Amino acid sequence: MLWETVRLALRSVRRNALRSILTLLGIVIGVAAVIAMVTIGSGTTAKVRDDIAKLGSNLLVVRAARPDRSGTANFTPRRLEQKDLEALGTELNDVRAVSGEAQTQLRLVYGSQNTAAQATGTDTEYFTARDWTVDLGRAFTDGEVRSGAGVCLIGQTIRSQFFGQGDPLDEVIRVGKTSCRVIGTLGSKGYTGFGQDQDNLVLMPLTTFQRRIAGNRNIDTIYVSVRDGASTAQAVSEVTAIMREVRGIQPGGDDNFDVRDMTQIADAMTSATTAMTGMLGAVAGVSLLVGGIGIMNIMLVSVTERTREIGIRLAIGAHERHILVQFLVEATVLSLLGGLIGIALGLGLAGGAASLLAIPFAPSLTVVVIAVAFSALIGMVFGFFPALRGARLNPIDALRHE
Repeated sequence: MLWETVRLALRSVRRNALRSILTLLGIVIGVAAVIAMVTIGSGTTAKVRDDIAKLGSNLLVVRAARPDRSGTANFTPRRLEQKDLEALGTELNDVRAVSGEAQTQLRLVYGSQNTAAQATGTDTEYFTARDWTVDLGRAFTDGEVRSGAGVCLIGQTIRSQFFGQGDPLDEVIRVGKTSCRVIGTLGSKGYTGFGQDQDNLVLMPLTTFQRRIAGNRNIDTIYVSVRDGASTAQAVSEVTAIMREVRGIQPGGDDNFDVRDMTQIADAMTSATTAMTGMLGAVAGVSLLVGGIGIMNIMLVSVTERTREIGIRLAIGAHERHILVQFLVEATVLSLLGGLIGIALGLGLAGGAASLLAIPFAPSLTVVVIAVAFSALIGMVFGFFPALRGARLNPIDALRHE
């Protein structure tokens, strides 16, 4: 019985093909918009998490605080120093690595080629703290850091520009006014969400950078990588307490340093993108209601056109529920067809946008199932009134209808 009803519904759809297609457009556009928006939003969220994860796992970033523009800061600005780094490295618990970093933009020269890049001085803990891998060669040693050896590692962008597919190991490049021997290349990290090329850098021992390039012993940033499973919030409290003690900040005094928890930043940004995705999905979902109204309109027309047919069926013994089911199934079939086409269109649009925006393509099976179910529900809800109207027709009046 149900299959026969579905077959009749499909025949009715084919019989009025153009009208059916125009009716489907509202559902198609609504479902496609919802799926495309949600999929693009999920990809954006994944991209944000990816970019922040590239900075390092469970990472805390310590920097010297800067006075605000109003000039109302209640502290004296002070750069980070070696003793800050040593205190954190000695006294902190539940950390994988503590590393100091100083950096600047310099021009690199190799033979007749030159390029602008970021020169970074750091220590051996940096590779663990920032999750850097060595693609070729080796990292510098603690002995090279202590002695200020003229060695360096280069990122993939510099390797490609200076050496192409050649071997850069033991080649000498000039970093600013000093020379260093390439002992390794870093694994690729790609671009950040702000468009910065993370592979356009040269890494050297911190003491080498301080003596030969910076001319001072300042540290720009201290990275603290917290062990997996440990609380980053607790680590922030411990870092703050140690820094206040080392820097001699009195109780009640303002901190002259900042501690940022990248996990919290990632969660905040993910929450923001998730909320935006939900809002866009809800806005797109309004078009589904418009599509439902279109289905109700066309079903009312269909009931009017087929009044005599309904009268004949009622006269030969059909029950009201048979007429009701027939028109309900017809509306649901129309809506489901629109939903399926909309899913294909939405996934196609999301895939194209993901490729264009360089974000992951992250379709959700749950969203697809909900879209199909919702499109069917729209058909049933908005098809119910026309179906009920057809089922309650008086057989005599229906047979007299011209």
